[in-house]
Amino acid sequence: MIRHTQISGEDLRSKIHSKEIVFGGNKKLKIYGLLSCGSGKRMKKENRVFFMDEKEALENKFRPCGHCMREAYKKWKEEMNIYIS
Repeated sequence: MIRHTQISGEDLRSKIHSKEIVFGGNKKLKIYGLLSCGSGKRMKKENRVFFMDEKEALENKFRPCGHCMREAYKKWKEEMNIYIS
């Protein structure tokens, strides 16, 4: 997990271009999604983190975004309902 405040713009663009960074997340809400997600683009820089892949986001206890990752979110929500029931 890379915090947006701890990476330069040039390094960030390079890592996105080389596919080292594929997902972004909100560290306060513990939500991750696609870099193109409108919800993610609106978040404050100090709350934004980046992940190499979904596995890394899930290992850090983030959940999928309900906007840009609708199917993954539905699956996550169903799994959570099983644990709660």
